[in-house]
Amino acid sequence: MEPLVHKKQILRKGRVFNVTVENVTLSNGYTLDLEVIRHPGASAIVPVLDGDRVLMLKQYRHAVGRLIWEIPAGTFDGKEDPLICAQRELTEETGYTADHWDHLGSIIPVPGYSDETIHLFMASNLSPARQALDQDEILEVHPLPLARVVEMIKSGEIQDGKTIAGIFFTLTQKFHLAP
Repeated sequence: MEPLVHKKQILRKGRVFNVTVENVTLSNGYTLDLEVIRHPGASAIVPVLDGDRVLMLKQYRHAVGRLIWEIPAGTFDGKEDPLICAQRELTEETGYTADHWDHLGSIIPVPGYSDETIHLFMASNLSPARQALDQDEILEVHPLPLARVVEMIKSGEIQDGKTIAGIFFTLTQKFHLAP
């Protein structure tokens, strides 16, 4: 039996996502209220330079109260195609465009309380373009050797889930490495 949703209430309509509470009866008969973040979806990009370097962002994230290392990413603009979103975000955040795009896969980063899906892409054959950061984006772009990025993940210096997944997919799909 599929869970039965009795009632949905939007608690907060946000700029990016909505927070809802949903009264649900689960397949085992248990009924409860669940808080759910309803998210339009996003794309994230592993921008590859010269085959062995990637463009990484050091970006301020208020929710964790610090600068973190991550790959470029952004939320869909309405019902936007994931590739169009990825192309826009690459240029806006890094100041580069790409001639070649590979869809690496998709992830659901926090299924316990959000329906967000992030589509992961690898961008290559990069060319400089005009960076166009949003007012709320505080970031620096750093080209780093892919091997260094992997070391940063292993050491815990990179903790962002979409970044770890994007690098994993890049290693396994582009370089045909076994996980």
